[in-house]
Amino acid sequence: MNDVVVGITGASGSAYAKRLIEVLLDAQLRVHLTISQAGAHVIRAELGLHCDLQNFDPRTLELQRGTERLVYHHYSDFSASIASGSFLTSGMVICPCSMGTLAGVANGLSANLIQRAADVHLKERRKLIVVPRETPLGSIQLENMKRLADAGAVVLAAMPGFYHQPKSIADLIDFVVGRICDQLGIDANLMRRWGS
Repeated sequence: MNDVVVGITGASGSAYAKRLIEVLLDAQLRVHLTISQAGAHVIRAELGLHCDLQNFDPRTLELQRGTERLVYHHYSDFSASIASGSFLTSGMVICPCSMGTLAGVANGLSANLIQRAADVHLKERRKLIVVPRETPLGSIQLENMKRLADAGAVVLAAMPGFYHQPKSIADLIDFVVGRICDQLGIDANLMRRWGS
């Protein structure tokens, strides 16, 4: 399967999402993108990019190439292909994943398309990767993360390593995106690995 779902929610870390989409498109995958309202606000605040969620244009994200393989789904469109378990994908990544989204997925709320698609991935036993970017974490957030991990999701907190001797913020972003790609089985070659 060459389809991957990416959900962008309202946690800080939209640079991770943008880079992830670039890498997935470079790997010739079709990316099904959905962005929450809060996610669009964070993209604007952190990247200076305005996302019109009603009339989304992939050029908004200033991607260099591959936008013909980017399929956008509005966060309230429950008729979207990614809302159904019969639509096959290689996995889903929620990056960044807000604590509200994490709680919604952990409790099966399906309040929007991002939560519904995540619920589908869990019930179909497909790869679901959540990338929380929050600190500090309280017991409620930790319990929700454990609940998701117990349900089969991968909780991949946006915690860059430093053993690869990063020289820039881009290196730190690539570390996290590289680890996400590892979980999807994509060799993106974005970082120097430990022991290499």
